[in-house]
Amino acid sequence: MGLLNKILGNASEVSTEQLLQKYGRLLVEGEQIELGFSLLRDVFMFTDKRLILIDIQGITGHYRE
Repeated sequence: MGLLNKILGNASEVSTEQLLQKYGRLLVEGEQIELGFSLLRDVFMFTDKRLILIDIQGITGHYRE
């Protein structure tokens, strides 16, 4: 995971239960979250089908939840 560590920098791992509770509506039927990271407010989720990147800050620079 050396390459992944270099890409994500100081990201911290988030439990799949927390991610499922907050972002479960983004998953398609049968999709499972494998691994997730949080970097400041942004979230990176690896599922069994795709990579989901969530940029909380958005275009305006104002905090959105």
